[in-house]
Amino acid sequence: MQSQLIDRFRTKDATIGVVGLGYVGLPLILRFSQVGFRVIGFDIDPVKVEKLSAGKSYIERIEESAIAAMNARQSLFTTDFSRAREADALIICVPTPLDDHREPDLSYVINTTEELLPHLRPGQVLVLESTTYPGTTDEELLPRVKKAGLNVGEDFYLVYSPEREDPGNISYTTQTIPKVCGGYTPACLEVGVALYEQVIDRVVPVSSTRVAEMTKLLENIHRAVNIGLVNEMKVVADKMGIDIHEVIRAAATKPFGFVAYYPGPGLGGHCIPIDPFYLTWKAREYGANPRFIELAGEVNAAMPDYVVSKVTQGLNRMRKPVNGSTVLVLGVAYKKNVDDMRESPSVVLMEKLKELGAHVDYSDPHVPVFPRLRDYPDIRLESVAVTPENLARYDCVLIATDHDRFDYAMIERHAALVVDTRGRYLEHRDHIVRA
Repeated sequence: MQSQLIDRFRTKDATIGVVGLGYVGLPLILRFSQVGFRVIGFDIDPVKVEKLSAGKSYIERIEESAIAAMNARQSLFTTDFSRAREADALIICVPTPLDDHREPDLSYVINTTEELLPHLRPGQVLVLESTTYPGTTDEELLPRVKKAGLNVGEDFYLVYSPEREDPGNISYTTQTIPKVCGGYTPACLEVGVALYEQVIDRVVPVSSTRVAEMTKLLENIHRAVNIGLVNEMKVVADKMGIDIHEVIRAAATKPFGFVAYYPGPGLGGHCIPIDPFYLTWKAREYGANPRFIELAGEVNAAMPDYVVSKVTQGLNRMRKPVNGSTVLVLGVAYKKNVDDMRESPSVVLMEKLKELGAHVDYSDPHVPVFPRLRDYPDIRLESVAVTPENLARYDCVLIATDHDRFDYAMIERHAALVVDTRGRYLEHRDHIVRA
């Protein structure tokens, strides 16, 4: 059965099912379709299913022409999980957030697995791509699959292969980003590698699902810790009257031993603000206390308060309190040149300023209408055009996400006060506050 499944992948006769059609799942299913596989996209959101079925895209970087081309091939989008039986590979790409106590919330992964269980059959491979702590695949998915009567490694295959999508990065695509792959057994690994080799230029096999899970966490914790370091350096440099961005530019001229990381208003995206807590939570089960990782998390989590203090200082210089002031936040996506708002620090800044009595608007060319967010259901706003007339209406313009489509020279000329969290302005100006 293993060799038959591998042959179906290599001849493109297999059907590929992707569960969760967001920023990870949609590019992945597009890639499988592009190389000739029949694909089935599963999502619990009927709006997404309807849009994709109609050839519409809800992610800015994915053009509708790509969706239309996929629909012209053998494609199906559905909320009906019973269609999972038709798939030879089922790839889970659902969120793994933190709960209210900053602990891992695996409800999406577990609920998805439970939905799929009645429809699993011998001759399939089940892959988890969602970021999680080491042991999730073996401890949560494996017992459920076995309980369904399937023989993992013999007639059914279980794999963990972490997603590595980077929205806004035009240099690397789903196809060109190397894919780490770990299987529960050697047979599972062989099947997983055969699956991804059809769509990814380089597949990196590892010895177990736990290694693959830990690999993803290391990648993102590495970034979180280094960003925490440079954010702390920013605060120290500011107290000394030193521009941290000038320091970074100078340090980056060293051709070895230094990698440039840049400070900001806090961490955003689905991975970097969340993944460290998945490891620190699991580490406690083994009696380990990863203090270094937790300290970086504390530093990064404090950045929105630091930025708000800079807004307060800037307004004070103008003899204005935060309470009653008007603030325009530039950029609500979590990183530049994308429409992805997951865990965006911009939203935290908006809420903190509102709590202090400021009237807050935003401008983001990638997010024309503020979406309904689970943690911020009361925000009902539309993007404000960045014009000289509009800029003059605000007491403070806060650069939270430095999209390239903003005209920074014009902003500098017409804003009464600019609080710059991204180092866009290199020269000192009395009305520009670095944060």
